[in-house]
Amino acid sequence: MVMEIFRTRSSFFLLLFFLSSFYAFSFAVSFSPIDNYLVDCGSTVDATIDNRRFVSDSSRSKSPLCSSLTRSIQLSDHSSTLPQIYNSARVFDRPSKYVFKIRDQGTHMIRLHFLQLNSSDIDFADAKFHVLVNGYVVLSNFSGVHNLLSPRVKEYLILVHDEKLVITFVPARKSKFAFVNAIEVISAPKDLILDTVQFVNGDKIEKFDGLSKQALEVMHRLNVGGSKVTPFNDTLWRTWLPDDEFLKSSDGLKRVYFSGRIKYQRGGASREVGPDNVYNTARVIVSTNASIPNLKMTWEFPVVEDYKYLVRLHFCDIASISVGLLFFNVYINGNLAYKDLDLSYVTAYTLASPFYTDFVVDGDHSGVLSVSVGPSEKSLDHAVDGILNAVEIMKLNKTMGILDGEQCAGLILNSWPRGNIGILIPLVAALCVMLSLSAFMHKRWNGVKNSMGWHKLPTDVPEVNPKHGNRHISVKM
Repeated sequence: MVMEIFRTRSSFFLLLFFLSSFYAFSFAVSFSPIDNYLVDCGSTVDATIDNRRFVSDSSRSKSPLCSSLTRSIQLSDHSSTLPQIYNSARVFDRPSKYVFKIRDQGTHMIRLHFLQLNSSDIDFADAKFHVLVNGYVVLSNFSGVHNLLSPRVKEYLILVHDEKLVITFVPARKSKFAFVNAIEVISAPKDLILDTVQFVNGDKIEKFDGLSKQALEVMHRLNVGGSKVTPFNDTLWRTWLPDDEFLKSSDGLKRVYFSGRIKYQRGGASREVGPDNVYNTARVIVSTNASIPNLKMTWEFPVVEDYKYLVRLHFCDIASISVGLLFFNVYINGNLAYKDLDLSYVTAYTLASPFYTDFVVDGDHSGVLSVSVGPSEKSLDHAVDGILNAVEIMKLNKTMGILDGEQCAGLILNSWPRGNIGILIPLVAALCVMLSLSAFMHKRWNGVKNSMGWHKLPTDVPEVNPKHGNRHISVKM
């Protein structure tokens, strides 16, 4: 009888162990994107960075580069400690494009890498250009002077409905040129961007629909209380920077570090939303006596006015000694966005279980977007009264698909002589104007509660100066 009970209990615990191991394994499997293009622009050989292979764009048969009359520049001195993708660049003297075949329609991550190279063959003071992605204007009058002396990555999340994604580089005028060092085009997890979130409109919280259909530019991504997280340590190859530069004051705050296992749960934040390395550090407000601290943790971010912004906040209770003790308020631009946030409740009463929440907010004339966390009316003494693990700020596109500047894609392409671009572009420019008027009238009737819908313009125009054929002019140092 005793042996039978022992066997039954042993089988039960073995089953529990197997199920828990399988459950943990299901969350530990790394994300494998269907579309995963990594391009080393201007290089003649492939480059491997953090176990990721960037393929040279110099092969005429396999390269996504579809434009003629481009130049490549390469460093002759390879002693630099920078990643290999910054040893070369592709240079464009006229509108040129990369075309990527899309197998997995949906949101895609696009990263553009830029670094000014020391070259005797080219003066980067003459670099000034626009970049279009499937008709979205992601960069306008982007310059290679001063701000590109160290590597810079511009990152976007764009919904792709077509079977191809086109990235077009357009010099600002004939005397200028465009360039890029490397390109990433990666299909994103389906649940990375939700469609419906909360819109913080002053002291009102409203519903915001259609977020997943917007183009987003990543403006800030911070690991609160922790160190820099590199692409090698992130499930989606992102970079998370320390928050010190953006924290208004650290007085009365504490950093916490967690060495245990982060407990991802179905329906909550996944490792693709945020990796372990951002959830195992945090800043906290702690009550050490019978009174609740009268302070807030506040971060301030520079933004551009007249855009809407997605604010994604990451939380994981790695500081409390027990569930049911942590309550706090969240503020966006000084307005109450989340009252009495109870992390125990939203994580099914599990410590060290990550949770994130999204808000959309207008960028005002101040040029600053603030995020604050502080005690609520439910906060307890001798307990943690506020926590934040990570924050992301993303810019939403304006009407006409503009993420930078004031011109739509059609007007930018129309700035080049009609004979070189084709007769389609004036039509595209006219469509820009018509859609702008339509959007203005729609705003007047429906207000500004939700961001305007926008559809891609027909910017896949005939090849620039096609009579030259598929030629590449390579300038090597």
